[in-house]
Amino acid sequence: MKPDLPIAFALGILLGACGDDSPARDVDATPPTSPDAAVDPPPTDPALAAATRMIEEGRATFRYDTFGDEAFWGGTLRLHEAVRTLGPVDALGLGLKVDVAALPEDVIAALAAGQVDLEDPATTMLLLRANAVVGVTGFFGDDDSLASIGIQCALCHSTVDDSFAPGLGARLDGWPNRDLNVGGIIAAAPDLSALTGLLGVDDATLRTVLGSWGPGKFDAAVLLDGKAFRPDGGSAATLLPPAYGLAGVDGHTYTGWGGVTYWNAFVANLEMQGQGTFYDPRLDDADRFPIAAANGFGHKRVAEDRVTAKLPALQFYQLALEAPAAPAGSFDEAAAARGEALFMGDAQCSSCHVPPLYTEPGWNRHTAAEIGIDDFQAQRSPDQRYRTTPLRGLFTRQKGGFYHDGRFATLADVIDHYDAHGSLGLTADQKLDLIEYLKSL
Repeated sequence: MKPDLPIAFALGILLGACGDDSPARDVDATPPTSPDAAVDPPPTDPALAAATRMIEEGRATFRYDTFGDEAFWGGTLRLHEAVRTLGPVDALGLGLKVDVAALPEDVIAALAAGQVDLEDPATTMLLLRANAVVGVTGFFGDDDSLASIGIQCALCHSTVDDSFAPGLGARLDGWPNRDLNVGGIIAAAPDLSALTGLLGVDDATLRTVLGSWGPGKFDAAVLLDGKAFRPDGGSAATLLPPAYGLAGVDGHTYTGWGGVTYWNAFVANLEMQGQGTFYDPRLDDADRFPIAAANGFGHKRVAEDRVTAKLPALQFYQLALEAPAAPAGSFDEAAAARGEALFMGDAQCSSCHVPPLYTEPGWNRHTAAEIGIDDFQAQRSPDQRYRTTPLRGLFTRQKGGFYHDGRFATLADVIDHYDAHGSLGLTADQKLDLIEYLKSL
């Protein structure tokens, strides 16, 4: 139960005696009784004030900041031209989500009454003007037509609770959007020449690659090494991971490229195509990362950096995102209790998934041989290892399977793998109890 792609992040309030510099008061003096008597306000904790500010700033960045990437998605790929033709039904079919809280009340009422045409592209424009499409920002021209489009962190790492309708509801920041068809969205762009030129392939080949990803997957390494498919012919894309439960966890991705703020800088600059600065000389290795090395991706600088200043608060907000608790009634409590004993004992799960982090404190990487799988994805990373994935909130990411590429469709498949790999000799009932425990995390 290792790599697949969580942990509470507590804001500590320093408690201690506060010195009093006011003059001494006679212990026999009558205390003030007037309700209007002046009372000094409690001292402000500067650390708590800073934490609150950073969370607010980080949330805004996570949800709404494009880092200037509209220059690529709209200016280069002209993706907005395709979006102009999409009705909400088409957009929802690509896995895009709508934040109902951003919609005007009259629009919500019209939606509830069935008075909104969900196949009309004009309705999509209305949603974009309201900034209600999760992870997407529309830029409109003087003639009020969609002139460009940009994306945010929330596109891949947020969803909604479907409380209004499927795909429409309240935001769930940090939850992976396993419905999002990233490849399908990119393939809708009219001009992919920037990507075909980078990869050295024709348009048809690129569209085949994008079509191979499927919902909930993205290949962050293909623009570095050009390896679009595994040796067995399967897609090289990996599942979108959660962005919650990462406090105390080393390595932000399945293969542990770096910590949270490293990966934020990597994605904002190299994947989202934001306007910023990025440094990683490991990408100069032309044998392992030929595309990155040839294009200087490890040494990116622009005149106007719109990424770097946002990284501290963005990291702070993500670390504050706790893994969601398993819904009540979603698991058998008695079986989960038995499964916990197995997890800590005979099943040997906790040797790597150490509670309460459910990953190892420290450098939590393992070779493919230790895990009992192939090393294809690990070899695409600098450390050539797989990270031990934190396990909390597993219920949010059962769609698409488990492990970095979804190779195990169910938790039962994961347990069977480790039972065989570790020669554990678990019984059928023990496996069922382990499943219930994992569902409870």
